[in-house]
Amino acid sequence: MPKATASVVPRLFRNLQHPITRDYPDALQHFTKGKRQNQLSEEHIAKIIDTYQNRTEAPRYSRRVEMAEIEKNDFNLNISRYISTAVAEEKIDLAATNAELLEIEKSVNTAKSKHNEFLRVLDLPELP
Repeated sequence: MPKATASVVPRLFRNLQHPITRDYPDALQHFTKGKRQNQLSEEHIAKIIDTYQNRTEAPRYSRRVEMAEIEKNDFNLNISRYISTAVAEEKIDLAATNAELLEIEKSVNTAKSKHNEFLRVLDLPELP
């Protein structure tokens, strides 16, 4: 059983039909897209090597996983089992959003009142 493996960028090797996708670190997001073949830059390679050599953990990139967890997952080394690349949705401050909407509504009502004054002067029907 390997102590660590790395995911490799799809289409990095021209003749490789199925990309090698194994865990720690997740290099799938760090490459330069090419028309026919993707490439790892020196910077990408350095980051992968540094992460592996120093066993650093980084959110959405690398994580140390105990053998017990790997065994619990039936020795499945699929990246998504151990590293989530999902980005959390931004939390919305409902109180602030409500306050903004109230201010917008106030501005709309003020503008509509002013507009209706002009319509009255012109003897035209007012806005509801």
